[in-house]
Amino acid sequence: MQNSKLRRPSLKTVLQTSTVAGLAAVMLSTGIPAQVVESFADPVKVQAPQAPSFADVVSAVSPAVVSVRVQSEAQPVSDNGNFSFNFNGQGFDDLPDDHPLKRFFRDFGPQFRGGPDDDQAQRGPRGENRPHRMRPTSQGSGFFISEDGYLVTNNHVINDGAAFTVVMDDGTELDAKLIGKDSRTDLAVLKVDANRKFTYVNLADDTKVRVGDWVVAVGNPFGLGGSVTAGIVSARGRDIGSGPYDDYIQIDAAVNRGNSGGPAFNLEGEVIGINTAIFSPSGGNVGIAFAIPASVAQDVVQDLIDDGKVERGWLGVQIQPVNKDIAESLGLSEAQGALVVAPQEGSPGQKAGIEEGDVITAINGDPIKDARDLARKVAQFGPNTKVDVSVWRDGKSQDVAVTLGNLASEDAASAEPVEPDAPVPSSEKALSSLGITVAPADNGTGLAVTEVDPDSEAASRGLRTGEKIVSVNNKSVSEAGDIEKVIEQARKDGRTRALFQVESERGSRFIALPINEG
Repeated sequence: MQNSKLRRPSLKTVLQTSTVAGLAAVMLSTGIPAQVVESFADPVKVQAPQAPSFADVVSAVSPAVVSVRVQSEAQPVSDNGNFSFNFNGQGFDDLPDDHPLKRFFRDFGPQFRGGPDDDQAQRGPRGENRPHRMRPTSQGSGFFISEDGYLVTNNHVINDGAAFTVVMDDGTELDAKLIGKDSRTDLAVLKVDANRKFTYVNLADDTKVRVGDWVVAVGNPFGLGGSVTAGIVSARGRDIGSGPYDDYIQIDAAVNRGNSGGPAFNLEGEVIGINTAIFSPSGGNVGIAFAIPASVAQDVVQDLIDDGKVERGWLGVQIQPVNKDIAESLGLSEAQGALVVAPQEGSPGQKAGIEEGDVITAINGDPIKDARDLARKVAQFGPNTKVDVSVWRDGKSQDVAVTLGNLASEDAASAEPVEPDAPVPSSEKALSSLGITVAPADNGTGLAVTEVDPDSEAASRGLRTGEKIVSVNNKSVSEAGDIEKVIEQARKDGRTRALFQVESERGSRFIALPINEG
């Protein structure tokens, strides 16, 4: 019978095993290479957020976006093979009778006469009325805002057009008619009459749009209909100098020629803006595009649909911004409001008593941020609306009741300064503290600026030789001493600047100049 118990190892075996184990430990601790079992690490993986896809938005809104083709009437010309000149021999009568040109037009002149206004040019070879020829003049983009065929585009796309065609995303071409257009906001409305219901999109509440939000632009760049680009909202409230109602949304989605009038969508498929302009030194996309906010388009589009035109409230005052210097010169605590350069003759503002030098600070209690803000807020009121205009005058605030006019038939005057010829002064006096020399104006009103120190603050503020100073701190001046008195009073009142009203051939403006001695 075998012994089931395990045999104990001998002392020799134990010593041998311990020795091997000890050698292995020494090898590991002393750096002597040991046999290594080969293995591989897992590759790096990062669980990134799912990138947004615009495919769902694009597939939903694309049927509502169209290409807009515009044609204009080409001036009909005669096709009888002759050249067409508006020439009747005038200017050649003084030539000698044997001069080649005089003989040529005496013998052959009649068949060279005529032109676009010639009756024969309007008729065919048998005397029938010749149909007007149409030629393509522009193309852009647009989008439907109702199922019965109203669509929005830019005014500059359709302006001066005589015939309009919209091309759907499936290639269908449909005729459209012009409902109305508004040059001040560069918007227009077309209507397609067809026995069908159109896919349309809604205008968004763009007040909720934030800088950094995604935006998708769909349109017809370079005639390539149905093109889609994406980007973000780069800025809001951009003024690009296109008009008094500039309040553009800036986006960095690629926008090119032909995208004009096309929509910029949020990720809910709502239109936040209508693409209308790009900043492009090269003529192509550089990532700066401007869209008319949906909130601006909402009221304009509805007015165009209802009446075919837009009527706006009209105050009738020429204005300029209030900067810190002007605010300080007038005693205003903040550089806000709109400075009245001049009320227009017979305008609602003039009739109500608004004066040059007033700063309009609020309308119906709503504060005015700047000159553009005033223009927009006045325009939002309808004609014949009565409003309370708050003005800052003579160091205090007062209210003026105004019944607004109609901007549809009235335009504000330009405020651009221009350098006229200098009047001949009768006597001159240097105002060294201001860096200018003045003399009484020829008409007895105001002081002509005869010299401006190029290193002075007046020069840096744009005051030019030949312009006229008519008032300082809203006090009329007719001689240099008048300016000195007003400035001295301003110093006593603790002011460091004075407000100068300057006139030139093209209008009036205000500039604030420092009045410290030296």
